[in-house]
Amino acid sequence: MRKQFVKTLEKIVNNDNNVSLLLGDIGVFGFRKILKDYPERIFNIGIFEQATIGLSAGLSKIGMIPIMHTISPFMVERGLEQLKVDFGYQKLNGNFVSIGNSYDYAALGPTHHCPADVSLLSTIPNFQIVTPGNSKELDVLFNSEYNNGSPTYFRLGEYEHTQELDVKFGKANIVKKGNDATIICTGSMLDDVLYATENLDVTILYYSTIIPFDYKLLQDNFNSKVILCENFYEGTLNFIVNKALEGECYSLYNIGMKREFLKNYGKKEEHDVSLGLDKYSLRKKIEKICIK
Repeated sequence: MRKQFVKTLEKIVNNDNNVSLLLGDIGVFGFRKILKDYPERIFNIGIFEQATIGLSAGLSKIGMIPIMHTISPFMVERGLEQLKVDFGYQKLNGNFVSIGNSYDYAALGPTHHCPADVSLLSTIPNFQIVTPGNSKELDVLFNSEYNNGSPTYFRLGEYEHTQELDVKFGKANIVKKGNDATIICTGSMLDDVLYATENLDVTILYYSTIIPFDYKLLQDNFNSKVILCENFYEGTLNFIVNKALEGECYSLYNIGMKREFLKNYGKKEEHDVSLGLDKYSLRKKIEKICIK
């Protein structure tokens, strides 16, 4: 997905003189062409995440369109106060493009995990959160929203789903219709959720935008059992779903990353199995809920 981000951004930078890219010493080699071509607008700031967010706010105030890119925990957890005060409170136009999802970089250790990013940013007023599940979705959503007037977080990952969906900002997609349960799926989990629900009579709603949330699609397509399959901390979307279905009678079930410290080293796939988030474990969990 990062390779697509480079391609998408190169086209935007070539056509929009107001765009400025600020790198946190991450993925710099991939941007070498525009670093050379536009040294007045493309910068590798280095490992100064909080200061980079502040600099982005200054650029936004003078009419530029800042885009900051680095690994999720370095951007969100180190720079949370600056994201809140400099962008959220002032509702400045800016883009924050992370990479790594919850634990895509698990082999580099827990300092590179960030399952809390969506939960943290959802508490900041005016922040928009986009979670594309593959490169095509990233290209569509970033081109659509990079200059939307609000602070927007794009959550990129190293793993992608293979489905071809017509995604639009702020809108969810109906992937499958059924009667036994409604599954809300985010990001790259879609392929595994489809495998897990093969031959099950369920509805699958796919959300590539978290905030603003597509309340109406859920309201029009929910069953008495609602299952959240989130590729971040489990329960992150509980408040939003409960708000959407306020006054309705339903049971809510959570499938996502446990809210605990992952102390074991390993690859993403190994953590998936350990956490019960691989496609076989998902199948067992969803089947159990559906037959209750």
